[in-house]
Amino acid sequence: MEEAILVTRKGNWATVTLNRPKALNSLNEPMLKLLGSAIKDLAEDTTCRAILLTGAGRGFCAGQDLAELREGGDIAAFNLAGLMDREYHPTLRLIRSMEKPVVCAVNGVAAGGGANLALACDIVLAAKSAQFIQGFARIGLIPDCGGTFVLPRLIGDARARALSMLTDPVKAEQAEAWGMIWQAVEDDALMTEAQALTERLANQPTKAMGFIKQAYLASTDGDFSSHLDVERDLQHMATQTSDYIEGVTAFFEKRPPAFKGQ
Repeated sequence: MEEAILVTRKGNWATVTLNRPKALNSLNEPMLKLLGSAIKDLAEDTTCRAILLTGAGRGFCAGQDLAELREGGDIAAFNLAGLMDREYHPTLRLIRSMEKPVVCAVNGVAAGGGANLALACDIVLAAKSAQFIQGFARIGLIPDCGGTFVLPRLIGDARARALSMLTDPVKAEQAEAWGMIWQAVEDDALMTEAQALTERLANQPTKAMGFIKQAYLASTDGDFSSHLDVERDLQHMATQTSDYIEGVTAFFEKRPPAFKGQ
């Protein structure tokens, strides 16, 4: 039996692949545990400086595996909120807060929690055939996995509300035009583009990547004046890194910097 989560290393970056293709990589608790463990291990691995998340087969992720909701015979008895607290939320928080950048390559459908897992990543590429679907209302639920937080900030309140209530699919090129994702690419170029982007990020100043993520997370709270203080403090920490010294030195020596992620 194949593992539901595959981790492959290439130099200083790693690919995490959702690997239940026959179920469109829908997420159940055992798979979520494996995903959380893989992301945590890579977040803590100082030799890994960027992560690529993708899905096997013809879809990225269809969201929560609905079959799991009725395994005990009583749908109402399944504690979805408990599963969110145990498995979904720790992984989503780690993706958003970890120092290293996380790229997502969306192939095919990204629906429900699968769509919002993708949108939690730092940079999202999607095949032009891909679609993003906030399908929760189709079964009487609300968007979760950060959907009601992230979507209005990416595409505006009006679009976020409409997509959540109408559950209409958004094609990759429309998602790019709206600013929901970074880029829509030709299907046969998706993994080549995503791998090149992840490798590029893995060779950037990793500490600075982490500070950038912290700054954008902090920008959702407070006001402009207080955020200037956040930027000042993070900038001070950035100037204490070896990569900062290397970056400035390389600038004056007119050569490409050789960042070490330190």
